[in-house]
Amino acid sequence: MSSINIEKKVEEKKMIVKVSGRLDTISSTELNNELKDDLPNINELIFDFEGLNYISSSGLRIILSTQKVMNKQGKMTVKNVNDFVMEVFDATSFTDILNIE
Repeated sequence: MSSINIEKKVEEKKMIVKVSGRLDTISSTELNNELKDDLPNINELIFDFEGLNYISSSGLRIILSTQKVMNKQGKMTVKNVNDFVMEVFDATSFTDILNIE
């Protein structure tokens, strides 16, 4: 049973990815697999983390590598981050790297 729920919506060159549950070692691979096929054709990526209640270092690596790709081909925004995930972003200086709304 997966600890994550991923909903993807692609509209032309824009993709919205809603992630809820736990983004950990196992589920980060799942997220990476969900992203890799669509990402080359996207110039705007929005992560909606409203339902995300946990993120591990593996999850952070996926977010960082995705940000690096999007830096070259468009923009990436992270929305609806809860207090726990924001604390992780603060502690790891991801707040300096990511566009968080």
